[in-house]
Amino acid sequence: MLDDTTQDAGQTLAGGDSLVPARVGVTAIFFANGLAIGAWAVAIPQVKTLFALSDGGLSLILLAAGVGAIAAMPVAGLLPARIGGTGRTLRFSGPFSAVMLAALPAMSALPAPVVALAVCAFLFGVANILVDVPMNAHASVIERGWGRAIMSSFHAAWSAGGLIGGAIGGLLISAGATPLGQLGVEGALCFAIAWGGSLRIGVGDRHAHGTTFALPHGRLITLAIIALLAVFAEMSVTDWSALYLRSELGASAGAAAAGYSAYAFMMFLGRALGDSFVRRLGGATVIVAGALAILVGAGLAVGLATPIAAIVGFCLIGLGVANMVPAVFSASASAAPSPSIGVATAASMAYTAGLISPPLFGAVASAASLRAAFTLVIAAALAIAVLATRGRRGAR
Repeated sequence: MLDDTTQDAGQTLAGGDSLVPARVGVTAIFFANGLAIGAWAVAIPQVKTLFALSDGGLSLILLAAGVGAIAAMPVAGLLPARIGGTGRTLRFSGPFSAVMLAALPAMSALPAPVVALAVCAFLFGVANILVDVPMNAHASVIERGWGRAIMSSFHAAWSAGGLIGGAIGGLLISAGATPLGQLGVEGALCFAIAWGGSLRIGVGDRHAHGTTFALPHGRLITLAIIALLAVFAEMSVTDWSALYLRSELGASAGAAAAGYSAYAFMMFLGRALGDSFVRRLGGATVIVAGALAILVGAGLAVGLATPIAAIVGFCLIGLGVANMVPAVFSASASAAPSPSIGVATAASMAYTAGLISPPLFGAVASAASLRAAFTLVIAAALAIAVLATRGRRGAR
């Protein structure tokens, strides 16, 4: 017998045939969201130069995006029920996110450019969450209707988008594109893909969800902390890898962009193969192995401190973090009174990394160097390994 949630999915996406275009469309939205993040990641060094930002100033801009993401969490949970489902939400939030991406460098033309950039970054953070939360909820509806686990395929599409976004951005930068030109082109691509993908995805989830911060308890405390540390490692590479390669290791602009693209490729590869590894080894083992990969990768990037070593290191970090958040979300769903509560708790903690990473990284970089700041990733990897190992022993 189908449970109430599955029945609702069947009513929302009536008939088996409708699931195929819905899956294709939501996959496209995941791809577009990843493309936007990849485009922004490789644009950061040029944006920093355009606005004459110090490392500390850049960290405040990144913090503004994190604050916007946290501020949007309650709205992202309640909006679909107000306007008729996650499908309608994504129809406007995806294009809105693309517009805010393209607008970031345009703030340099305003009278108070740094303040305007901070406001725009805040709105970009808001827009990203208004895509992220509904697209994951919509993907869950499709997965239930599909009848088997397909969530990793959506997240693999996100990673592929990050890879392509970084690669296109690197090519445009190497060809002499300004930040306005690069993000304008990639913003237009994101707009077209997100809007086109939303046309045939159906209504999706029509229920309101409380997505405000939820305090973890019991086993969820360990899982939530692992989620926070994993996203901290992800954000460190996304926000700072291109700048580290460019400003401290002397790589060209194209090579600096290639560092993020290599990281994104390994994350995509890890997620594409992740389901089979989790089934064979278990989520806890995958998390511990991922932590060791992050540890070695960050050690290479910091220890040898050459462009090639750093790029190889970022590849290992991408492979290490690839399946951490999916594995934590799955374990959290089992550990909580209900799957939605478990995932919401872990997600709430994960998103707080957006408030911690920028100021912490920026403070260490300003006081010492970006090389010193990347040692924080080593500390995060060690903490993840210890927590996951203890959690695995406690579960026996």
